[in-house]
Amino acid sequence: MWWKLFFLLLYFFMLFILARFFEAIVWYETGIFATQLVDPVTLSFKKLKTILECRGLGYSGLAEKRDVRELVQNSGELMQGELYSALKNEKEQVGSDSSTTFNGEMHFYELVEDTKDGIWLVQVIAQDRNPLLSTANWGKMVQKVSQFGIRTGTFNCSSDSRYCHKRGWMKSTLIMSVPQTNASKGKVMLKEYNGRRIETEHIFKWMTAHVASRIKTIRFSEQLMDDWYQMEKQPVKMFLFARLLQPPAFFSALSIKFTGRIEFIFVDVRNWDNTSCLDEIGVQQMPSYILKTPEGIYRYGNSTGEFISLHAMDAFLRSVQPEVNDLFILSLVMVNLMAWMDLFITQGATIKRFVVLISTLGTYNSLLIISWLPILGFLQLPYLDNFYEYSLKLLRYADTTTIASWVRADWTFYSSHPALFLSTYLAHGLLIDYFEKKRRCSNEDQNANNLEWLSSLWDWYTSYLVHPIASFQNFESDWDDDPNFLLERLAFPDLWLRPLVPIDYIKNLPTWKFRLAQSEGPNRVDQDNRQKTMTNPNGGSSGDQEMHHCSSEVLHDNNNGFSAPMKSEESWSGGEEQDTDWSHWPCGMLHCTECVVCLENFETDCLVMGLPCSHVFHQQCIVVWLAGGRHCCPVCRWPSYKKRPTRQHATEQLEPE
Repeated sequence: MWWKLFFLLLYFFMLFILARFFEAIVWYETGIFATQLVDPVTLSFKKLKTILECRGLGYSGLAEKRDVRELVQNSGELMQGELYSALKNEKEQVGSDSSTTFNGEMHFYELVEDTKDGIWLVQVIAQDRNPLLSTANWGKMVQKVSQFGIRTGTFNCSSDSRYCHKRGWMKSTLIMSVPQTNASKGKVMLKEYNGRRIETEHIFKWMTAHVASRIKTIRFSEQLMDDWYQMEKQPVKMFLFARLLQPPAFFSALSIKFTGRIEFIFVDVRNWDNTSCLDEIGVQQMPSYILKTPEGIYRYGNSTGEFISLHAMDAFLRSVQPEVNDLFILSLVMVNLMAWMDLFITQGATIKRFVVLISTLGTYNSLLIISWLPILGFLQLPYLDNFYEYSLKLLRYADTTTIASWVRADWTFYSSHPALFLSTYLAHGLLIDYFEKKRRCSNEDQNANNLEWLSSLWDWYTSYLVHPIASFQNFESDWDDDPNFLLERLAFPDLWLRPLVPIDYIKNLPTWKFRLAQSEGPNRVDQDNRQKTMTNPNGGSSGDQEMHHCSSEVLHDNNNGFSAPMKSEESWSGGEEQDTDWSHWPCGMLHCTECVVCLENFETDCLVMGLPCSHVFHQQCIVVWLAGGRHCCPVCRWPSYKKRPTRQHATEQLEPE
């Protein structure tokens, strides 16, 4: 998980560097930065109207270019980035229609009346009547209001005539839904359009007038000073100082989105003669967007990416004063981006990558939801209010820095270019995949194809269903007693179908060399001579083979199926016994010198292997036995993949005489 987090942070750093690289290219080719101011005098009449459309200012009745230019200047400074975004959005909105069609009362109530933090514009078509706006005009209206987060819909009374009679909608009209109070999740009021003119500009002007009425408006300097120094429950306020009749539509729309978090105040300074109060509070120019917090004031528009538009100011305010849902969405995006890194980190077949990816996505999202439940519970505790306030204070300090403005600008840029974001993420993932292949070049599983991996996956799955086993990776660990041991024992006789058990545990079984104890002096020489004589009675050289017999006595448990203590052939012949070097023998393994599979004694330096039940065999003999599907000890029938519980009575070994 930490590697995925590291790769994700590295990817974000690459995006940051790439954004600076794009800015350098644009500056080199055009000599223009996105934060560079644009003189409205140099713009055409069409571009000026596009800027007013994006800011939400009505320009009906302004036939001259000079009046339109003054309106742009009075609403805020124009930057090159805002002009580019406005022209780009105008092209993208052509032909787009996101209007909702309501099918009845409950549908209308759920989306419109029960929504407490949004604005709706609904065209009601009376039964057997024509709509108030034609299809073309309604499409223009949808495009105009959708850029301010205003949702639209159509309610045809023929689908629910009873509800239309209940509401009194006997003729086609337009209905606007606006939150009634400034409290979060307050009541919603429905406003009906009663104007005679059905042009788009007049309807939009009617809408913005109703929305602007919710914003607190200050028209006198005394009222401003009282409000500026007033200590209220809401510590964060957004002020707009401008010479306008009413605030722009984007400013009014934001006041509804941040209801209960930020208070929006419009200050009309058109008729002010005394501006000393403005100098006192730090307002130096008009218009000005001032964010007032307990930490001080912040002038919006001086940093990178802070445009006079809905999306730019929305990103700024969400970072300064986020809600729990914003933090949850951010954590959800981060967790899923980390999970998708598994697609490139995992090596092997393609199907294996996607199976691991799906498993990781499910695991990470489940853990995220489970982790957020106690967090939501703690945030509702009253004695954590101070902690919550200090956290927001620290967040406001961090989000009003220059680096934070760069991050917000990059977020806006990449979110408006999703193809670039996906392509860079894919390129970053392919680089991770390349370096992972180089790092795991010795891994054999990475070259497996899809069919081989699916076959191994099916074998594992069927083995788990038929015979669930414990992992054998930690051989030295103490395993608990298995209450289902009797059921597992019943699976081993040939009377039953043998379960499909993976044989990967065999490589974890202890393996070592069998050695004889080293002794010096003539006894050792005589002992070797006697052994050679017994091996080759005729006195000839054995040539290719030389058998070394060692004698030892082992105490066997008759209850576990062992044979009685026996001596070697050399012992019964009256010769001296050879001692076995038990010092290198693994702890817990039974001391023996004969393999019960091939019924031959262990030779010097031969490989022997022990099972979890402590019985020892030739390594080659027991591997063939286990690989043939008999996953049990040949002596005691204990499962070869399961460590045996601690014995009640320790096994004792008899010392040879």
